[in-house]
Amino acid sequence: MDSVNDPYELSVGVPSVEVFRRLRTDAGLSDKDPEAVALALPNTWHGVVLHHEGEPIGMGRIIGDGGTAFQIVDMCVHPAHQGRGLGKRIMAALTEELERRAPATAYVSLIADGPARFLYEKFGFADTATHDSIGMYRVIGRPRGGGRPPRCSSRR
Repeated sequence: MDSVNDPYELSVGVPSVEVFRRLRTDAGLSDKDPEAVALALPNTWHGVVLHHEGEPIGMGRIIGDGGTAFQIVDMCVHPAHQGRGLGKRIMAALTEELERRAPATAYVSLIADGPARFLYEKFGFADTATHDSIGMYRVIGRPRGGGRPPRCSSRR
């Protein structure tokens, strides 16, 4: 896009708790408890917020230990702005920061919901199942032996 006429601006940082929750739910991701979000956001290793004419409409964060393990989380773009390469812009900013600051031996993971996998593949991410690994998760507070989680539970 022509930067002079580009109505989108990507800035480094994290949104407020309220904006974080709105961005997630607007994009179809699960809501998060405000107290949990307030604890999480300051622990972001690197984050970006995408604005459209000053209004936050997307974000992405990297969390991790700063050395051996990182995870890309909270990738989202408001549905009214999807299909314009904005998710790619967010991912490019996140992966550029990883390549700039993370050690060469760092392991970077993410959970791909639905067709988002095709975006992540463009940035070198591969399905772990093809490498004798599988991704697993557990939500704290959910019983461990209490049956399968709901089908849509990958929407962290």
